[in-house]
Amino acid sequence: MNDHYDVIIIGTGAGGGTLLHKLAPSGKRILVLERGGFIPREKDNWSSRANVMEEKYHAPEKWLDSNGKEFQPGTHYYVGGNTKFYGAALFRFRQQDFSEVKHKGGTSPAWPVSYDEFEPYYSEAEYLYQVHGERGSDPTEPWASKPYRRPPVSHEPRMQEVVDGFSKLGCKPFPVPLGILIDEQNPHSSKCIRCSTCDGFPCLVQAKADAQTICVEPALQYPNVTLLTNAYVERLETDAGGTVISKVIVQRNGTREEYSADIVVSSGGAINSAALLLRSANDAHPRGLANSSDQVGRNYMAHNNTILFTFSLTPNPTLFQKTMAINDFYFGDNDWAFPMGHISMVGKFDGPMFKAGAPPFVPVTVLNQMGKYSIDFWLTSEDLPDPNNRVTVNSNGRTVLHYKENNLEAHARLVAKVKHLIGQWQTGLHFEKSGKIPLGGAAHQCGTTRFGHDPKTSVLDINCKAHDLENLYVVDGGFFPSSNAVNPALTIMANALRVGDHLLERLGAASTTKAESRTCWHEDFLPEHLNAHLVGDLRPGSECPAARRNRRGPNWHDCFRYRPLARLLHARAPFQQAFRRRICR
Repeated sequence: MNDHYDVIIIGTGAGGGTLLHKLAPSGKRILVLERGGFIPREKDNWSSRANVMEEKYHAPEKWLDSNGKEFQPGTHYYVGGNTKFYGAALFRFRQQDFSEVKHKGGTSPAWPVSYDEFEPYYSEAEYLYQVHGERGSDPTEPWASKPYRRPPVSHEPRMQEVVDGFSKLGCKPFPVPLGILIDEQNPHSSKCIRCSTCDGFPCLVQAKADAQTICVEPALQYPNVTLLTNAYVERLETDAGGTVISKVIVQRNGTREEYSADIVVSSGGAINSAALLLRSANDAHPRGLANSSDQVGRNYMAHNNTILFTFSLTPNPTLFQKTMAINDFYFGDNDWAFPMGHISMVGKFDGPMFKAGAPPFVPVTVLNQMGKYSIDFWLTSEDLPDPNNRVTVNSNGRTVLHYKENNLEAHARLVAKVKHLIGQWQTGLHFEKSGKIPLGGAAHQCGTTRFGHDPKTSVLDINCKAHDLENLYVVDGGFFPSSNAVNPALTIMANALRVGDHLLERLGAASTTKAESRTCWHEDFLPEHLNAHLVGDLRPGSECPAARRNRRGPNWHDCFRYRPLARLLHARAPFQQAFRRRICR
C-alpha cells in the first residue's frame, strides 16, 4: 500500500471541502482525512429536540475555558464539517473590510490582499455554492464582476410585512444571499422544500449547498481522490531539519496510521487547526509548528452575536424565515460614527430551541406556543483581534479557549437600534427578549493562524502557506486578520479556491480561475428550465470550443444575441454542431 500522496487535506468543511473540489480534477493523488463520518440520514436531522436540547450531533468532546471549566463547543465532526449545520447565508465581506477600519473599541487591521484580488474567487464560490441573491439591493455591498446566478429567495407573507415595515422607517432591507438548492418556479422538482429546519440542522433531503453535497461527493468520483472517515489527526511530524511535514499521524478505528504528502493542508477550522499545530511541537518547533512568531492560536475571533426575539399578538407562521437582512448600520449611523454591524433573520425558533434560555419551570409546550408569535433576528458585530484571545493546548492535550469579549458598545448600540425600530414598527402590544451567544457558539470562529507578509507577526504567507514550513498550508477561517461583521463562510470558500489555484500552479496543473474567460451563456443568462434541456456536452459551467481553444473567443452568451437560434439547442446534434461552426469559430 502506497501511503504517500501529492496532497493531504485534513477536514472537509468550507475550507477543506472547497479546496478538494478545486484540486480533484488535476489528477494529483489526494488523501482527505475527516475526523467524523457521514451524518446518518434520519428523522432526527429535522428534530429541534435532538439538535438543540439533546445536542445529538455536536462534537463528542468538551473544551475548557480560561478558568479550566468544561463547555460543549457548538462544532460538528462530519463530512462537510460545520457547513452541514450552517444557515447557508453566504455574504461577501465589504470592500472596506479589507482595509484598516476604526472602531470605538479599537482598530480592525487591514488584510494583506485587497478585495479586488478576492473578487474573482467570490464570484466562483457563489456559482459553485449556487447562491441566490440580488445585486444592488444591499447598500454596502462591494462591486461584483458577475450577477447572482439564481434569483433571491422570496419572503413569506409575515416576513414581507417585516420588510415593508422596516422600509417605511427608512431602512433598506435586502434578500439574504443563500446557498440552498431551491427552484421556486418549479417547486415540484425543487430539492429544497422550504422547511423550518435549515439553520442549525443537517438537511435530510440534501438540499443545502454544504461542502459535502457541493464539493466532497462530486470529488469522490475522481479515482485519484481517497476519503478516510473517522480519521483523527493526532499530530504532524517534521523531518530532522524541521522544514518539511514528513508524517501525518492518524488514529482511525483504534489503530495508529501514518501518511505523507508533498503538500499537507490543515482545514479543521480555526480552533482545531491551531490546536493541531500546537500539539505537534517538537525540538525544532518547541512552541508548536509554524509558531516562530508566537501567533499560532492567538487573535481568536467569533463575532459578537445576539439573537433578538420580538413577540406580538400577530402570528408568524413563517417556515423559512432567513430571507431578509439589513446593513444600514454596518459602518455606523448619523448619531454614531463607528461600525455597528449586521442585522438578519435566524431560522425559525420553536419550543425546544427556546428552552436553553427559558426558566427551567417553563414547559416546552408553552414555549412552542410562544414560538408561533415570535420573529427572530440575528445581530452580528465585529469583535477585534486580541492576542490574549487564544487557543492553547494543556498538558493533557485538551483544547483550551481563552476569550474576553471586546467592542461591546458597538454591539449594544446595534441591539438598541433594532429594538427601537421594532418599537416603531410594532404598534400593538409586543415585547422583546435577547440573548448573546456564549463561548461555545463557535460557528464563526476565525483568526488563529492569521496570514500576512511578515513572518514575525503572522503564521501564514499570503498563499496561506506556513512561513516556517515548506509544505504546510492552513485553509480554513484561521487566516482572517479581522472578523468583520458578516458570516465568514463565503470568504473561507473563496479563499480555498484562491489557494487552490496557487497549489495547482505549484503542482504543475492548470488553474481554473486565473485565466478563465467569462462563463458561457447558459451559466449567466438562460433560465434553469432551458439549462436542464441542453444536449451534447454543453453542461453548466462549460465553455464553448472557441473559448476553450484560445481563452478569448466569443462565448456562448455572446452568440446568444441570436435568440431565435436558441431552439436549435433543443434540436438534434447536427444543428448544434452547425451552430458551433457558424458562430463560435
